[in-house]
Amino acid sequence: MTPTAPDYLNNISIILTRSSHPANIGSAARAMKTMGLTRLVLVAPNLMATPMTPEPPVFDPQNPQSFRLPEESYILASGAADVLRCARITATLGEALADTVISCALTGRKRELTAALQTPRQLTPEILHTARAGRQAALVFGNETFGLSIEEVQSCNRLLTIAGNPAYSSLNLAQAVQVACYEIYSQTEADLSHLIPPKHPATHSQIDGMTAHMAELMDEIGFFRRRNGERIVRRLHNLFSRAAPETEDIDLLRGFFNTVGKRLKDRRG
Repeated sequence: MTPTAPDYLNNISIILTRSSHPANIGSAARAMKTMGLTRLVLVAPNLMATPMTPEPPVFDPQNPQSFRLPEESYILASGAADVLRCARITATLGEALADTVISCALTGRKRELTAALQTPRQLTPEILHTARAGRQAALVFGNETFGLSIEEVQSCNRLLTIAGNPAYSSLNLAQAVQVACYEIYSQTEADLSHLIPPKHPATHSQIDGMTAHMAELMDEIGFFRRRNGERIVRRLHNLFSRAAPETEDIDLLRGFFNTVGKRLKDRRG
């Protein structure tokens, strides 16, 4: 049975403020869902025109819930369209953060702020502790071009940055969301057993039979002439036993030996 993501991840929101590219919003939703996060909040989206969305919807701050994302966002979301459909839309960041205990402003710039700047790996334990306790946490991402304003950063109580190449640390919005969400999910100690294929270890008898089959061929081609055949076969048996082959490995080798044996007979005949 395939395990599911922990329920407490529903207490963590991803907030995108003033996002401008429809595709980035869809890609961010996909990045979230792959890491077990489904609560998306859009603050005053300010969509730009794109080849796929030449006439983007205009956000009305007086009626936030009337806003509808364009098809481009849903296409890039792929299997995470449900995250977009359930996204909360607000006019201000204050509304989006109203019920949060921890709010993490993602920034890559030096600012005149005194709060400690932490990486996702450093901050995730506190985020997960908050979520497990049933309280709300949020990661806040700014506009693709300008990032978060100083006022938006000051609305949050934690500063988060993604460490990268000092000479070029620019990340696409959806990429930044993916990195942060991955770090969160990786620290949930998720069960990965469903990704491990079932093993079918070969029995002692199967290894014996395969080794004997190999020995027959080796003898047939004269490999044991002037060699201690018994010692060689014993070492080969020990080798295969240490290798812990699976049933499929034994079948493959014996199929190969059968083919070689038939070719030898054909040449003689």
